[in-house]
Amino acid sequence: MPQAAAEQGLLKLSIAVTIAVAAFGVGFGLLSGSMSIVFDGVFAAIDAAMSGLALFVSRLVSRVADNRRFQFGYWHIEPMVLAFNGGTLMLLCFYAFLNAVDSFLGGGRRLDFDWAMAYAVIVGAVSYGMFFYTRYRNKRIGSDFIRLDAQSWLMSAAITSALLLAFAVAWSLDGTRYGHLTPYADPAVLAVLTLVLVFVPIHTVRRALTEILLITPPDLDALVRRIMEGVVARHGFKGYTSYVAKVGRAQFIEIHVAVSPETRLDSVSAVDAIRREIAEAIGGEGPQRWLTIDFTADPRWL
Repeated sequence: MPQAAAEQGLLKLSIAVTIAVAAFGVGFGLLSGSMSIVFDGVFAAIDAAMSGLALFVSRLVSRVADNRRFQFGYWHIEPMVLAFNGGTLMLLCFYAFLNAVDSFLGGGRRLDFDWAMAYAVIVGAVSYGMFFYTRYRNKRIGSDFIRLDAQSWLMSAAITSALLLAFAVAWSLDGTRYGHLTPYADPAVLAVLTLVLVFVPIHTVRRALTEILLITPPDLDALVRRIMEGVVARHGFKGYTSYVAKVGRAQFIEIHVAVSPETRLDSVSAVDAIRREIAEAIGGEGPQRWLTIDFTADPRWL
């Protein structure tokens, strides 16, 4: 699958760059005495681990399903990983916020602004570059994993941009009558960042849970209903029932067409022609679409 190969290659690149940024962040954080930078490095390290897990799942879902044990494929693992990824980032933000509050109440923290600003400039440039690159590539790939990875790079870029701004302001105040406020710059920006950034993984977890719980996607449901209303009207059928769900990148669509006992369906090929008509109208044919269409005159099968 070219799309799967492109997704996996982009994830590999992201993992390599993220590991480098994580090591860079922890090292510069310790040199500068900034817990905000250490948090940024730890955030990157966890993100690298999550990207590695996403890469494993991407390879898994591109396999041919095990005929006996996983007859519907591995699609269900994808939203589970997204929920775990988002939940981990939420916990990290919560822990960092508590750390920032504790440091603020303890009188703040002195840090070396030269090291801190150098880190923010370098990592900010790398993060913005990776965000725009992965987002551009994902326009063709259309992967939820790449989309989440791009969001993570945007979060990292926002963190380092805010760090640079806060450090620059604190550096400009150092040596003035407001110099006593500079120790509070690091915990203050860390607290603000965690409160702002926690909403990104919350959105990811919410979307993943809708798929884990098989909540019907409104757009897909509306599409199937619109198509089936036209099919029923054209062929004179009595009605239909439809059930749709989205799990990861897979779509599961089940349609039961109600016909009267007197309806003549002359051959299997005629029935298959109607099925093809519906399938082509829905679109998205491929291994990720599971489509079932049956015809019945018994209302108990609807």
